[in-house]
Amino acid sequence: MLACRNFNVRPRAGAPALVQGATARFAAGGLHALIGPSGCGKTTLLKGILGILPSEGEILLRGQRVTDHEQLLREVAFAPQFSIAHGKLTVGESLACALRLYQGLGGTAVQTRISEVLALVGLQERRHTLVEKLSGGQLRRLGLALELSTDPACLLCDEVTSGLDPRSEDQILAVLRTLVTERGKTVVCVIHNLAKLVQFDTVTVVYEGVVVFQGALTAMLAHFDIADALTLYDRLSEQPREAWQRQWGVAARTLKSAETNEARPPARPPREPPPALAQIWTLLTRRWRLMVRDRGYLWLTLAITFGFPCLVVIFALRGLPQPHVMPIDQLGVGTMEKGREMADFYLGKAKDGTMVMGLIIFQVILLCLTGSNNGAREIAGERALYEKERMSGLRPVAYSLSKLIFAASVGAAQGVWMTVFVKVLCKFPGPWSDQLMVLAATCAAMSVVCLGISAQLTSPDKASLLSIYLVGFQLPLSGVVLALPAGIVWLVRPLIATYWGWMGYLKAMGDTGNTGLYDAVVGMDKGWWFTDPSICLAVLGAHFLVGAVLVFWGCQRKHWP
Repeated sequence: MLACRNFNVRPRAGAPALVQGATARFAAGGLHALIGPSGCGKTTLLKGILGILPSEGEILLRGQRVTDHEQLLREVAFAPQFSIAHGKLTVGESLACALRLYQGLGGTAVQTRISEVLALVGLQERRHTLVEKLSGGQLRRLGLALELSTDPACLLCDEVTSGLDPRSEDQILAVLRTLVTERGKTVVCVIHNLAKLVQFDTVTVVYEGVVVFQGALTAMLAHFDIADALTLYDRLSEQPREAWQRQWGVAARTLKSAETNEARPPARPPREPPPALAQIWTLLTRRWRLMVRDRGYLWLTLAITFGFPCLVVIFALRGLPQPHVMPIDQLGVGTMEKGREMADFYLGKAKDGTMVMGLIIFQVILLCLTGSNNGAREIAGERALYEKERMSGLRPVAYSLSKLIFAASVGAAQGVWMTVFVKVLCKFPGPWSDQLMVLAATCAAMSVVCLGISAQLTSPDKASLLSIYLVGFQLPLSGVVLALPAGIVWLVRPLIATYWGWMGYLKAMGDTGNTGLYDAVVGMDKGWWFTDPSICLAVLGAHFLVGAVLVFWGCQRKHWP
């Protein structure tokens, strides 16, 4: 069914091989154990076969050489050591989402298949239980259920029994045996408990990155001249790996002969994942459900959405100041008196301009912080789940678009609410449409940029910290509060979203008959470049596109945590 020849696996391109010259065959319809001391390369071998790690050599599926891992993954599934699923979904919802993402099933077909798979793994009674409430053994069985959603011909299991009590371990092994005997699956299982080898059809021994034996348990005991499998690792330590490798030098010939004589199972028709639009809808539906159920994240988002506008309004509880107007005909008659009154006028106008400028930039900075909360942890926080779902058939473009739609829509809604709340209570002048679009675009663009950062990293904490740094540098580099040296103004200004959000909102204030407050800000003249809201929207749109490119690029790359 599945085999490898002269197979080398590396942690990354150009690094020393962790698995060297491995040759192994896993016959169709068998339950195969993969054993070896900790760190010997068992999991590495599986990840190399699956294309998770860089590899060299031959992979054979049904006796045919595999040239494309996408072809392999249509028939081979991978169950990692720990189940990868959203804790806020129920067991049934997790499986239903998998069936829709990978198989495109819907309606009663989904419910029928859920009942069938849960019965197979023994989770019928936990169908409506949240994943986060499951025990360790139940989580392992859920992991198997999720992999069976694609109905694979071969299942590679990475330590799915490790850390379990004996009863749970036996239950998992019983499920694997059922898959082999009743469903005709081929199962390869990395296992540490050598006392359980009697339940397997064949045993493959890996030692220091080399396959040194493959065969039945009785043959293994004879080959290593031991009476009990529990003494295997002590026996292995008695000789260097080269000696064991020489003793098993007939492996390649044995493999070739066995592949020639073995009856190959018939090839199955290729399994194509559902269209991207169907996957996007499934992902968005799941994301909104998770948002509502994750009370901590939901309350934080609501607090930011409704609390930040209140912070702005606090500084203008009495509304905006009335523009200062210098009554020329009422100036004093003396030169000193005229000078004092003109100085008071310009000082009051400067205070008006400073207050208005500060309120606008405060809104924009808070919206950028809001955007970082929307996007920073969104992809990095579920990177392992995404990589696993991609192996099963999730299209990267569908995942990327679903995240862009979610982050941008939430950010745009928060920008609209900020505009409405502050504009109504503080009575900011200016056309509604321009100011709504500018602040909505500011928050949406920053959400997507931070989403792009999240797509490049696997640590949500690092992605969140980097996004906060990005927002922190927005204010000083915008040049709104601190004047930048003339030589670098236009070097950094196109990169700073806060400048364009502030400028677009402010310029819209000048498009009305009441331009007193706008004139007060303009009169401060600190080298700002006053431009139309349409130009500001175009620059913010460019930021959005840069963030989107980072998202697509990051999601296209394989990046296991």
